[in-house]
Amino acid sequence: MAADPVAPAIRRALELTPASPTRARIIDITTIGRRTGRHRRIEIFFYRVRGRFYLCSGLLPSPSWFANLSADPDFTVHLKDGVRADLAARARPVVDQAERRAVLTEIVADLNQPSNPGTIVQPARLEDWLRSRLVEFTLTIDQ
Repeated sequence: MAADPVAPAIRRALELTPASPTRARIIDITTIGRRTGRHRRIEIFFYRVRGRFYLCSGLLPSPSWFANLSADPDFTVHLKDGVRADLAARARPVVDQAERRAVLTEIVADLNQPSNPGTIVQPARLEDWLRSRLVEFTLTIDQ
């Protein structure tokens, strides 16, 4: 049986570093609406900290994607940079304050790199980001 040629491209798309360009950090996600039950697709940045994947609301007060994932943690990650792939994922809201601080410290440090993703205001301040919604997600693919 031949090796899957898409798997290495998927792995590369998920291997973010502080030097990764903005386009590499942008994905779409599809959640299930907590009130409507309808599929809701949005564009969002994702982050990689210590080999784990995160979604973060940044400075937005209460995003609907977070409420949707809190109600139904199963969702789809749509990769768009370098490879097109739809990956099943499962969310876990990060609520432990020590874990939140550790992860957000690294996200903010990443945001303050010269390759700052998108329109994030520099310098990003940890104090501001500590109020954000934070979700760790795992992919249900063989990475």
